[in-house]
Amino acid sequence: MVSSSHEALHRIFQKDTALLIRSFQRLLHIPFPEPRDIAILNADLTEIEPIERRCDTLLRVDTDDGRYLFVIESQGKKDEAKRGSWAYYLSHLYEKYRCEPVLIVLTQSSSTAAWAAKPIQFGLPGWSTLTVRPLVLGPDSVPVIADEKEVARDVPLAVFSAITHGKGPDTAAILVALAAGLETIDPDSAAVFAQLTESGLVDPQAQKIWRDLMTTTNYFFRHEVAEKVREEGRDEGRDEARAEERRRVILRTLDWRGVELSETERERVRSCGDLDRLAVWLDRSYEVTDAPALFDGDDA
Repeated sequence: MVSSSHEALHRIFQKDTALLIRSFQRLLHIPFPEPRDIAILNADLTEIEPIERRCDTLLRVDTDDGRYLFVIESQGKKDEAKRGSWAYYLSHLYEKYRCEPVLIVLTQSSSTAAWAAKPIQFGLPGWSTLTVRPLVLGPDSVPVIADEKEVARDVPLAVFSAITHGKGPDTAAILVALAAGLETIDPDSAAVFAQLTESGLVDPQAQKIWRDLMTTTNYFFRHEVAEKVREEGRDEGRDEARAEERRRVILRTLDWRGVELSETERERVRSCGDLDRLAVWLDRSYEVTDAPALFDGDDA
């Protein structure tokens, strides 16, 4: 069964079709020509015979140097059956459209990325009749984007980063930066990217952090609590929402990283309303290995 994280991995490129070109140029260092037009095509590759074959996303890219078809596949784990499927997709699409097909594999797993990057060869030993070489975007090629300014420069790439690294140690920092960055774009696009992020995260702790962030900070997403803050328009309400968000993320990040806090220390975090101090604790929560280090230099 197709999972929501599988869908989110490739649908981000339907929302921002130019993101794939930027990924080629910035992440894989492929000098792909600037596109003149990008169109989303029907991903159904089924022929007359009743065998369903469907890629995840199919884009047509027109450039001054020619026309390309981007076959985008989300891959959760190794699957040897893809050897035949991918070769079929590329051959069928070339026959149908008479332009160059390019296979791009997206994954949240480093081991799956290494498997997918290996050339698929058909033919005699030492004499390949057909070779399929996917381009792979995974944890080792997609950067960790955990800085608000960097998120604001390319929100779709930041969303893709959050989904790709959704099981790693930097997840909390990535999500906090992404939540802030979404406030720099129009609300409709932000809402779509927020939903894609939630769908793409596979770790339950990461999903909880994201839902907490969406409830307390991004009041334009029409969450009940946040909407109330917006309607009232009170600065103190917004500050309390931000403080509550930081308190929750601090405690959840420490729990996630296995840093133990006493009940007294937890209450110290829960009762703090100083946004600046909470910001310091939030930064420390990604790195400290014990509770005293979290409060180092602060008055009790």
